[in-house]
Amino acid sequence: MEKKYDHQLQEPRLKKLWKDHAVYQMAQKELDSRPLFSIDTPPPTISGALHIGHIFSYTHTDLIARYKRMSGNAVFYPFGFDDNGLPTERFVEKKKGVTAFSMGRSAFIELCLQETSAVEHTFQELFETMGLSIDWNHVYSTIDAQTRTLSQKSFIELYNKKYIYRKQEPALYCTTCYTSVAQAELDDAEKETLMTTISFRADDGAALPIATTRPEFLASCVAVLYNPQDARYAHLKETYATVPLYNVKVPLLAEETVKIDKGTGLVMCCAFGDSSDIEWIKKHALPFTQILQKDGRFSADVSLIGSLKVKPAREKILTELAAHGLITEQKQMLHSVNIHERCKNEIEFLNLAQWFIDIKSHKQDFFDMGGQVSWHPGYMKSRYDNWVEHINWDWCISRQRFFGIPFPCWHCTDCAAVIIAEPSQLPIDPQETAYNKPCPECGGTQIVPDMDVMDTWNTSSLTPYLCEQLFKKAHSTSKPFLPMSMRPQAHDIIRTWAFDTIVKSWMHNKHIPWRDIVISGHVLSTEKQKISKSQGNSPLEPENLLKVYPADVIRYWTAGAQLGTDTAFAENQFKIGQRLMVKLWNACLFIKEHAQKQQINQPHDPLNQWILHKATITFTAYQEAFEKYQFHKALEIIERFFWNDWCDNYLELVKDQFFNPDCYTASQSNETRAVLHHIGYELIQWYAPFLPYITDAIYQDLYRTEQEKPSIHQTQYNSEQQQFSFPDSVNTIELLLKAVSQVRKLKTDATLSLKTDIETLTISCDNGTQEQLGLVEKILAGVARSKSIVYTRETLEQKLTNMDDKYDAVIVV
Repeated sequence: MEKKYDHQLQEPRLKKLWKDHAVYQMAQKELDSRPLFSIDTPPPTISGALHIGHIFSYTHTDLIARYKRMSGNAVFYPFGFDDNGLPTERFVEKKKGVTAFSMGRSAFIELCLQETSAVEHTFQELFETMGLSIDWNHVYSTIDAQTRTLSQKSFIELYNKKYIYRKQEPALYCTTCYTSVAQAELDDAEKETLMTTISFRADDGAALPIATTRPEFLASCVAVLYNPQDARYAHLKETYATVPLYNVKVPLLAEETVKIDKGTGLVMCCAFGDSSDIEWIKKHALPFTQILQKDGRFSADVSLIGSLKVKPAREKILTELAAHGLITEQKQMLHSVNIHERCKNEIEFLNLAQWFIDIKSHKQDFFDMGGQVSWHPGYMKSRYDNWVEHINWDWCISRQRFFGIPFPCWHCTDCAAVIIAEPSQLPIDPQETAYNKPCPECGGTQIVPDMDVMDTWNTSSLTPYLCEQLFKKAHSTSKPFLPMSMRPQAHDIIRTWAFDTIVKSWMHNKHIPWRDIVISGHVLSTEKQKISKSQGNSPLEPENLLKVYPADVIRYWTAGAQLGTDTAFAENQFKIGQRLMVKLWNACLFIKEHAQKQQINQPHDPLNQWILHKATITFTAYQEAFEKYQFHKALEIIERFFWNDWCDNYLELVKDQFFNPDCYTASQSNETRAVLHHIGYELIQWYAPFLPYITDAIYQDLYRTEQEKPSIHQTQYNSEQQQFSFPDSVNTIELLLKAVSQVRKLKTDATLSLKTDIETLTISCDNGTQEQLGLVEKILAGVARSKSIVYTRETLEQKLTNMDDKYDAVIVV
């Protein structure tokens, strides 16, 4: 071993070793002889560079994978890239300075494929440098042929099972991204807006005040509603109101969901100002005309606001209303609105032909399925339950974009029949493959392709099945693959990825997709915001961090976070990890100098018995924490052992055996050398999931020649983690440590070196304590540097005396 650990030298060398020896590839013989542990790894979105938040959460997954592998499991740890859909399109558009619509569909798809391939390679390089123990032989992309086939097969199966339907329906739509969105893709935002009270007119000419934040939709007003319990407006039943500026008469209708105490108690129903408008139009079967178009502009034929976007149209209508004296009140207010999580712009509602998955009808089934999954931490299940409880819309899976998986179908314009592709045709793009047969329903020939692509979550929700395909392609086994063992993910996509995956698993097979779901938190910026690519608030790029710090240091920082808890990025925390690495390396240098391998059967030295007993307790607690996915707690447990029991106490106490060997028997020294060797190996095994580079570097220098495995990461805990129990020695060593501590304190208080000799050490204690200290008296004398030790039953004052530069000490134990 070199005197200092050089991560810039060791990391490339060890990466090559891991690759050359296929350290992280699950061999068939491992699968045959060990329990399977499979990981539904989250595929990162190909929408730019990775940030520290990705490193944070993906390292958490790797900690668990490494622990499970060393615990004797056959670990299936594949990887995927989520590289279709809106995020990728926007990334390519921004990077290349183009728009999908200006380039044309085919050319833009080709450009996206080129760009995503390059980014995937960059992502893999970074994850490998971070020491992720992924098996890169098992990789999928959410746009590759295998995935397109699976996703289209899923669509066909669920369509045939009547879970998927198509309908002309008002849907959530982002006019910035030019696509419909699902309820799960919405965020809530508080925005300041203007509440304007406008005068409609009743049949008798009386003013009808209506407060609204969306006066631009006056041209699409189809009714005025009031609560039938509102005495102010009961007389308006079966009458009409005249819409200001447009002079159109619309019915006044009783509607119990109108809030009497909100605004004036009257509301206008338009197509479509918000989701309530949609519900009311459906309920009262009101005819409507959609005036807002996909590009966010009002139809050119709409009076006053034709071809204007929403905000200019609003300003125009307000100006006209004011000019005609039709505004009675205006006030600023904070208004909660839905925004698209991607672009952060407000959502509109457009009436489009869309594909939907029926989730509203099966909410109880999804509650039940969520209850069968073990959630870590447990309280995260409440987020899932809350989402399921408040589902108001079926899942819209249609997207009006280019780079995605096409719906495998065509439509007959004569009879509106849906013509589904044959399984043998998959994967298929109906826009590139004409349907040249007559309609099977009506015999018509006016057949057009479906023009939309699938929501990316519609495909990402199939990741357990994608993993199963990779697994079965590589391995032959009778072991069931589904449900998978673990799904790791962040808490913000419980409502999307977790929920959608449970939906698909239930609809396809009626079972849970995985047994455990492990939820990580986010990394927060200094402003306590989630670090993300879209926010642009990443303090340091991972590539730059890795130029300054060892990968192990960054991993150590991530491992300190509790599951589900957001963690502020603080670079000064990396110093703690660096200090650990220096200490671990130095401790192993001491082991290399003094340890020797030999079997430990029945140790006799109380100090060795004590450290072996402590190691046994530590490993048991370590296992218990990791089995609950509490890696932060597992780290805390071994940290206490390493710093306190091992470095501060055991190593300091045994040094006297090697510096003054004549004071000890050969068998005692040999036993200590064996314990050093044994515990050193246990320690690097414990730290291996957290610090894969430095632990393997130590392994190569200290233990490789005597082990059959080429890497520490292929060893198993049960090969070295022997069980020892010596409770009596624990009491003995605790007394020894108390005595040593008191001697050190006396010297420190007297500003003396700890190496200062003591002529006589007097210990005031009872018979039992004297008997126990007698078992370790040589160690105590050596550490205290005392020429003689005497015991007394007298109650004495603890002190250090000096006469002619000779010191005597009195301690009380």
